[in-house]
Amino acid sequence: MPAPVAELRRRLESLRRTPLHPQWLLGDNTPTLEWVREHAKGRVLDIGCADRWIEPHLPKGCDYIGLDHLATGGLLYGARPDIFADASRLPLADASIDTVLLLEVLEHLRHPAQALSEIARVLRPGGQLLLTMPFLYPVHDAPHDYQRYTCHGLAREMEAAGLVADSPTANLGSIQTAGLLLNLALGGTASRAIADKHVSAVLLPLIVVAIPAINLTCWLLGKVLPSWPALTAGYCAKATRP
Repeated sequence: MPAPVAELRRRLESLRRTPLHPQWLLGDNTPTLEWVREHAKGRVLDIGCADRWIEPHLPKGCDYIGLDHLATGGLLYGARPDIFADASRLPLADASIDTVLLLEVLEHLRHPAQALSEIARVLRPGGQLLLTMPFLYPVHDAPHDYQRYTCHGLAREMEAAGLVADSPTANLGSIQTAGLLLNLALGGTASRAIADKHVSAVLLPLIVVAIPAINLTCWLLGKVLPSWPALTAGYCAKATRP
């Protein structure tokens, strides 16, 4: 990554919780934490655990196992798993896990159907898969970004693995998602202009003004207008082994 772009991203990170940041409309991960805390229990397998960020937020009494893949977790995220392994070949016994967490990970799995089948295998009867995944979001962590699913496709894949899927729910409203995508496009093209020393970099001050204006406008409209379910940044999904 060119030094000017890296410096820009470093500075932006300090603004993550303000409307000046292109991804402000995503909010923080509090809703995900509350959702996991509500449903997780027993022996918990966290696939794609990275730095084990979810572990302190699990309910008391959970037995946590972090798993990550060396090519992504070890090299991209500085992962601290208990096990380095491929999600499509889990080194765990049948029916040995109560809860599997797959949080913003399925898009990075080269063989998602095999991974879901493995999850179904290691879950105990009545055990649950808790999954979050982007839908409308840029390619990230390339080249390890392989797929997106609609809510119907996501349910289909979980059911094909032998799980009983609840209807996936949108994690961001349609207006907020539209604003998020526009800001990501502006931020991404600005980064590219800086890296390429393109003449359009002179427009950077306009982009700096446009991003918070878009954030605040879409946040306000999202409060007063109903959301359109067909447009969302991502999904939360829960599935149970029968």
